[in-house]
Amino acid sequence: LMSYGIYPSPETMDKADLLPVMSFKTRIVLLKDFPKGYSIGYNRTYITDKATRIATIPIGYGDSYGVILSNQGEVLIRGKRVPVIGRVSMDMCTVDVSGIPDCQVGDEVVLMGRQGQESISANEIAGRVGSISYEILCALGKRAPRLFIHKGKADTVLPRLRRIYIPDEERSIDRIDSIIRQCFQTRARSEELGDAIYYEMFETLFGKEDRQLELREDFRYDITVAEVDAGKNGTAARSDDVLNVTTRVSYKKTLKNNAFVIGCAFDNEQLAAFFEDPRCEYRWLMSRGEHLVLERDFRVARVSIDDVDVPIISTEMTSRGYEVWCSHEDLREKLNTQVEVAIEIFTKKSRANNIFSVYVVYPTRGLDISFNYEQTGFRHVREVSFFAGKHPYPEVIREKGKYIRLRAPNHTWVFPNSGVTFVWDT
Repeated sequence: LMSYGIYPSPETMDKADLLPVMSFKTRIVLLKDFPKGYSIGYNRTYITDKATRIATIPIGYGDSYGVILSNQGEVLIRGKRVPVIGRVSMDMCTVDVSGIPDCQVGDEVVLMGRQGQESISANEIAGRVGSISYEILCALGKRAPRLFIHKGKADTVLPRLRRIYIPDEERSIDRIDSIIRQCFQTRARSEELGDAIYYEMFETLFGKEDRQLELREDFRYDITVAEVDAGKNGTAARSDDVLNVTTRVSYKKTLKNNAFVIGCAFDNEQLAAFFEDPRCEYRWLMSRGEHLVLERDFRVARVSIDDVDVPIISTEMTSRGYEVWCSHEDLREKLNTQVEVAIEIFTKKSRANNIFSVYVVYPTRGLDISFNYEQTGFRHVREVSFFAGKHPYPEVIREKGKYIRLRAPNHTWVFPNSGVTFVWDT
């Protein structure tokens, strides 16, 4: 208590020289003149004995300014003490400002603290209501914003309402979502902006469906682009149109399915369908070029979990694209444990499309993306990264004519809607 500059009891006031650092304030919201004989407040506990000017202040027992202070509390306005008159209600109370004819709506009102040469202490309030300063301080301002002043700068913090017991029905996903949404609205000081942040964040993390949130660690994405050998792959014209692309992806995650799919989409709608499927481990977007043949030009070379190969059990063309399903009975033993997933894919890319993008789909800790182009004639290769997280600028390592590499340390989180696009001149 003494750290707030408040004496524990009147008997200790001569033991130390303390200066209170905490005050409780509001402002006048209404001024009105009343004639003699007019009752003020609930239950008519105060009757004016003369023409009286009364100020209404937005503080009541809902803010722990107790009913017991009705007709006996005092506040400070323009450096003068004025009495609380009438019954203290839930959200407001009234004070007699007849002795301050020049006071105005908006004037500061001090319920506890100093104003000019006058002050009202927690001990004084406690004495009026037969309590102790500890109780007064613990109760005051349960719903009032706190204003912290440090080195002349102020920061407002809304109160955190603590509840020891939360009924089961209030722990539902809908209830939790509602609380989080209200928190964003309060923090942004705007219902519209708070909703925008809430919906953007939740759709980013959980998708349009309420899918299980996945976390990934040690994300590695290695891309190697090379010229097509015309002698092995057909005509010279075909080698001029496309490039060979090898991608090797690895990461750590908690395994949720013993069967999963690797998808190849041909448009953004199909790609979005793969994104919404929690069983999809990897997605690729490929243009239906006239020279591209699906089974030949999109090939899953290897899938492994904890360095043990997982066989391909089926391939099929569906409404959302080309699906490669992988599974193994032994994976059931690894369900709900952390594993390392590795996928290697050989595919083709149209030479006319001179960009390559990598997206982070899940909250990811630790990242390493490399784009290797030494076996091409690319010129002026550069990267455009867009990372969401506390550290939005990954380390970039370049060796001209060979590769570009982006790294984020293993302790750094990168959030969805992050990624990098590599661009080059041909």
